[in-house]
Amino acid sequence: MADESFGERTERATGKRRSEARKKGQVARSREISSVAVLLGALSVLYMLSTYLLHRLSSVMVQTFQKIGTFSLSPENTLAFGGEVLWGCFQILAPIFLAVLAMGILSNYLQVGTLFTLEVLQPKLSRVDPTQGVRRLFSKQSFVEMVKALFKFLIIGWVAYSTVQEELPEILSLSDREVNGVFGFIGSVAARIFFKALLVMVALAALDYLFQRWSYEKSLRMTKREVQEEFKQTEGDPLVKSRIRSIQREMARRRMMAEVPKADVVITNPTHLAVALGYEKEEMAAPKVLAKGAGIIAEKIKEVARAHQVPLMENKPLAQVLYKTVDLGQLIPSTLYQAVADILAHVYRMKNRTL
Repeated sequence: MADESFGERTERATGKRRSEARKKGQVARSREISSVAVLLGALSVLYMLSTYLLHRLSSVMVQTFQKIGTFSLSPENTLAFGGEVLWGCFQILAPIFLAVLAMGILSNYLQVGTLFTLEVLQPKLSRVDPTQGVRRLFSKQSFVEMVKALFKFLIIGWVAYSTVQEELPEILSLSDREVNGVFGFIGSVAARIFFKALLVMVALAALDYLFQRWSYEKSLRMTKREVQEEFKQTEGDPLVKSRIRSIQREMARRRMMAEVPKADVVITNPTHLAVALGYEKEEMAAPKVLAKGAGIIAEKIKEVARAHQVPLMENKPLAQVLYKTVDLGQLIPSTLYQAVADILAHVYRMKNRTL
């Protein structure tokens, strides 16, 4: 059971896994959002610039038909006439193309941010392998995309059908209207169909984006073993790191024990704590903690102190305060000057020294 759980992709992707996937161009992106954004941009331009576009279109058509009647057929005239027609068409289509381009870029930027990668352009044999192509054609992803397209077609078709169904009585009476009224009615119905279809597409795009996020997160999931291997690669083997920390602690403990013989006094709890203090009047502004420890380390400090004839002084409150508040190698705070000075004075009297 343990081996099976290690092989299941149950863990969320790490930052390194996400970064590597992003470098390969693997991101959560919904094509439906881009499609809706492009359609919305094009419709917005058509709506806001409808008068300008209609004027430009009629102008191009009028000029074209006028020149056709007086057109002298020659290579130069044909080239110039074609250039004028293309320039007129470009003026009409340019705002739409710019809106489509801007909305396409914006929709992708909002989904994935700034991303530039050449990974997708690198040649791969799997892309031209017929068997791989057949597998992709009948893959789960292709089936999902087909279902989404069919569902979108049915929903939009139903929206269009229901709208036309509502206007059916008016449609039957179009034969009694003038031409302008007929075209006005058709435009009104078409606008309602476009608006309703756009709302449906926005809702479908939002659902598709959520699905793409879920599918992307699922594809990036890792097994417990993969997480452990990645941790070893980035942070190092935990066993090795633990061993290194153990060695470092032992070395630090040895350096601390080497300072005990230099101490002037060791203040004890008496059994649980030991703090070794040293003071050099010419070099230090106050006594300094040379070593401290609890339990076994405290016993070791006292053992080394006895071996080098360093006095042991029992003072439970002072030992506890020094152990908890003063780090190794630091000078004692001013609040403890008097208590420590009393002990050092007693020790120095025994050694015939003065503070």
